[in-house]
Amino acid sequence: MSPTPFSPSPGEPVLVLLEAGADGARLPRVADPAVPHLRVSDQGVTRGDGLFETALAVADEAGVLRMRKLGAHLGRLASSAAALQLPAPSAAAWEAAVERGLQAFTAANDVAAGDRLSVRLTVTRGPEAAPGALPQPSAWALLSPAPAVEDEERRTGLRVLLLDRGLDSRAPERSPWLLTGAKTLSYAVNMAALRYARAHGADDVVFTSADGYLLEGPTSTVLIVRTGVDGTRRLLTPLRQKGILAGTSQAVIFAAAGAAGWELGYGPLVPADLEGADGVWLVSSVRGVLPVRAVDGVEIPVDHALTLELQAHLDADGDPGAHVAGDPAPTAG
Repeated sequence: MSPTPFSPSPGEPVLVLLEAGADGARLPRVADPAVPHLRVSDQGVTRGDGLFETALAVADEAGVLRMRKLGAHLGRLASSAAALQLPAPSAAAWEAAVERGLQAFTAANDVAAGDRLSVRLTVTRGPEAAPGALPQPSAWALLSPAPAVEDEERRTGLRVLLLDRGLDSRAPERSPWLLTGAKTLSYAVNMAALRYARAHGADDVVFTSADGYLLEGPTSTVLIVRTGVDGTRRLLTPLRQKGILAGTSQAVIFAAAGAAGWELGYGPLVPADLEGADGVWLVSSVRGVLPVRAVDGVEIPVDHALTLELQAHLDADGDPGAHVAGDPAPTAG
């Protein structure tokens, strides 16, 4: 017997389950987000064994919602799934789930240009399986209204603390099971770091390795801009090989900045590299480009014009290229 069709209410999140069909294919179904859908034995809950992606959908001038960086997010999801040896749904299945969710939200709401949705794709290893049995992953997409970031917030900037992640920069190579480059559900440490920062008068965090390299924010990627003596701007981000998640927003901004003539650089970076920079930013899919105004209580410059330029690169939603889990190979020249 087929489940009763569910219609979302105006202003409420839209949940799309990816359920296994008779042929094993994953089929999208809109479901009620206010009722339980996971078993208590699901390993995403009991062990944090799973992965996720959080993306942004924005309505265009005609009020049509479209998910940004879809290919980049699905590429990173596939990379994370490979690292976890987790049989995640195919890219086509995720695309169908997102499209069904956008249609359901549009049908329930008066969508206007600029409206934003947070799109979270999640897959877990599913309930505990008997020895030798194939896992039965749980997978879903959740689309929730997301407020716009006000220009004043971009102008004011963030106060960040540098916090030691407790792993040296060789740990990812030495211990790949730590999954430092995968976007797993195990975010308790990241959330604890944010709570620590806010309890100590800061807004956000930049992690450092135990041997002193800059890494990333709990939910963001670090960007640094420097202008050379010849006037050439250089856009920098920490080296991914040091154990950070490859940022989809960073990839889009780098592609656009490179096309505009900026020099691009991938670490390795240390805290001293923050000194004398034109600016430092934390970037993520939903919040976009936010400048850093202080590091460990020390004020640093905030360049509002550069912030808007980087945000414009992100908003243009250009092609970042294929997902690269490590650092891109340097180009000859």
